[in-house]
Amino acid sequence: MDFGTWLLIGLALVLVVVAYRRGDGTLAVGLRGAWASLVQFLPLLLAIFVVIGFSDVLLPREVIAGWLGREAGLKGILIASGVGALIPGGPFVSFPLIAALYKAGAGIGAVVAFVTAWSLWSLTRLPMEFAILGPRLMFARIVSTVFFPPLAGLIAAYLFRS
Repeated sequence: MDFGTWLLIGLALVLVVVAYRRGDGTLAVGLRGAWASLVQFLPLLLAIFVVIGFSDVLLPREVIAGWLGREAGLKGILIASGVGALIPGGPFVSFPLIAALYKAGAGIGAVVAFVTAWSLWSLTRLPMEFAILGPRLMFARIVSTVFFPPLAGLIAAYLFRS
């Protein structure tokens, strides 16, 4: 397990201890909330684990490296930016997929471009953004961020080249 996992485990344990020490039923309420979240997210998590497991086997490393690897250069960064915009869902979906692509040979520039595009351009958010903010503000936001995912990918590729 990595540092982030240990940090979250530690935080969870601290919260359990604090809730227990309050002695006012907070622990039971918190555990019921945790259980409800587990039940709600378990199907999504299982699907993600299946996608990750099969991506390791079905996505040949050579293909990923060819399209998104370090050698793909700007082409890989642009492809990753486009794909990042198309990926629906929250971080439970995106980050395991991104980790699987990185593990399968995607370059760090493509991975950073993917994450940045997913964060800034997610096409699944556009209908709500259009309805709530209106077309002018939505368009202004999109136009003002259009260069960030490729730029972030190029910066990451430059800084972390090896």
